[in-house]
Amino acid sequence: MIKKILLLGSGELGKEFVIAAKRLGQYVIACDSYEKAPAMQVADEYEVFSMLDGEALDRVIEKHHPDIIVPEIEAIRTERLYHLEKEGIQVVPSARAVNITMNRKAIRDLAAKELGLKTAKYYYAKSLDELKEAAEKIGFPCVVKPLMSSSGKGQSLVKTREDLPHAWEYGCNGSRGDIKELIVEEFIHFDSEITLLTVTQKNGPTLFCPPIGHVQKGGDYRESFQPAHIAPEHLAEAQRMAAKVTEALTGSGIWGVEFFLSHENGVYFSELSPRPHDTGMVTLANTQNLNEFELHACAILGLPIPGIVQEHIGASAVILSPIASERAPEYKGAELVCSQPNTYLRIFGKPFTKVNRRMGVVVCYDKVDGDLDALRDKCKSLAEKVEVC
Repeated sequence: MIKKILLLGSGELGKEFVIAAKRLGQYVIACDSYEKAPAMQVADEYEVFSMLDGEALDRVIEKHHPDIIVPEIEAIRTERLYHLEKEGIQVVPSARAVNITMNRKAIRDLAAKELGLKTAKYYYAKSLDELKEAAEKIGFPCVVKPLMSSSGKGQSLVKTREDLPHAWEYGCNGSRGDIKELIVEEFIHFDSEITLLTVTQKNGPTLFCPPIGHVQKGGDYRESFQPAHIAPEHLAEAQRMAAKVTEALTGSGIWGVEFFLSHENGVYFSELSPRPHDTGMVTLANTQNLNEFELHACAILGLPIPGIVQEHIGASAVILSPIASERAPEYKGAELVCSQPNTYLRIFGKPFTKVNRRMGVVVCYDKVDGDLDALRDKCKSLAEKVEVC
């Protein structure tokens, strides 16, 4: 039952996963490129190294001999995971899934060309000239993203031809890893966007959490809420797409599958993460019988999940840093948040700050038939009261 888990990436999502794994009696080594990362603060051991350094990753594997490897970030020398999987180490959800989903080119081609899922029109660009050519084919506005990035880094909405040089530089600078290639996408005029947390099990059916709505700014999540309003036929189509793509990628765990919803044109597959999703932090508000991190831990360990039940409505709102500092920050306003009913404050414990870096989250819940819009307003208002200084 007890497994040694090597966690690659130790941010706030990794921290909550470690907590869930420890509650199930597991042994966790948290890894990241800097000391005192959030997950390291609750893990059994930790390692500091660049996970883009394949030899360093091999040394850590040889030192700890893990049973399970859980990637939590994109900046990993993912091709090394294939030989580790062949050696008998469980890679979550699988080496194939991690390699394909860490690269927007691979996952988009799988979804659109191999599986036939409806996506925005897209092209790739390895130079500014190719970017200009692709943008002309797509039309304006269009969206430009790095093939490897997270939290909206390097992503921009291009409204005119004059914006393309900046989009090229911004996209390349925001790229993780050593891939300097961008994807140019059609701008979808969607009515809303959702995350459909999807759980694949070793010995059980694929399960779906109630859909999560979210609001992004600059490509990064700012608030999320559950359940999102979605037409039954659109939810069924999103579940069909999510089941199809996760089955093709193989493996067990939780997946954050993102969709655009249009009243006129239906459901578009957008992106997929093979791990807990930042918008899924709303599940920390007791919205479900198991939050996304508990679901991930159970699926990884092969523990049966009999079902996912919505118990409350919920909302989350992030706490952003207005400052950049190398020292550990202080926080004001916690007393006000904690004085509110059905409300939780989660400070991530990051040891330094950057401007607009996520430093914490406020989550709120209410009865199932409560007012979700009012709950969202309450949550956002409380998050704004927390000052990072």
